[in-house]
Amino acid sequence: MTYGSALRRDVQSDSITPLIGVFDMFSASLAAQHYGGMFVSGFGFAASYYGLPDIGFIAWPDMVNFVQRLRLAFPQQHLLVDIDDGYVDPEVACHVVENLERIGASGVILEDQKRPRRCGHVDGKQILPLEEYLEKLNLVLETRRDLVVVARTDATEESEILRRAEALAATDADVLLVDGVRSVDWISKVRAVIGDKPLLFNQIAGGKSPRLSLTELENLGVNVAIYSTPCLFAAHTAIDNALLELRANDGRLPEVKAGDVGVAASIELLERNISRHHPRQDRVDVTVAG
Repeated sequence: MTYGSALRRDVQSDSITPLIGVFDMFSASLAAQHYGGMFVSGFGFAASYYGLPDIGFIAWPDMVNFVQRLRLAFPQQHLLVDIDDGYVDPEVACHVVENLERIGASGVILEDQKRPRRCGHVDGKQILPLEEYLEKLNLVLETRRDLVVVARTDATEESEILRRAEALAATDADVLLVDGVRSVDWISKVRAVIGDKPLLFNQIAGGKSPRLSLTELENLGVNVAIYSTPCLFAAHTAIDNALLELRANDGRLPEVKAGDVGVAASIELLERNISRHHPRQDRVDVTVAG
């Protein structure tokens, strides 16, 4: 079974599939202890790798290299990768998709924004003409072999959301995402026009979409839930608080008590990522034709 078919099997199962957004290898190491799948978030990667907002700074070789490191450390995790607009050009998008599939990505999300792009949950998004996006999407679909492809629209006007959702559902894309959905009612409207096409919902703290549980989403007909930034925002809060405490205590580190993280606990976590510690019999067998 390939990584793509493994993710596709879970997406098409009766229960919702949660994927946790990670921003670096350390956050991925923690996420892997709690969930079976990761979302390689463009928001998180732009923040961690460049220290910049998610407005189009990512260079595709950097993202591919990151996913390669993730796959080596986490051979059993789903890895759904945010490739933004495919890095503008359709040929580049296809090249990136082929690279990602060969190194073991499970799937990609391809959006219909045009540059300058924006996070899906902020104002000021611009979208490509539908025909132009469909041309890019179909080229990607022809390029992939088994990789899961999520077609994403960032449309904000209500009639355009439904028009694009219906058009994307008619393609061979595996899953559909309408990003920045503002209400439960609109999840139901999208579900009504896309038939039995699997639906993905993106949750981000402080974003435009409602805060919903996995049970609530499943009851609304959602098949996949991605959480773009829980690790990034938690790290932001925890690091800020730790450094404020360090300054307040004149640079004296806090005592490491039972249950706290010190050097031993951190090393124990990271040692699990060494390849020789992975159970070979449980790996997903990826076969790529020459």
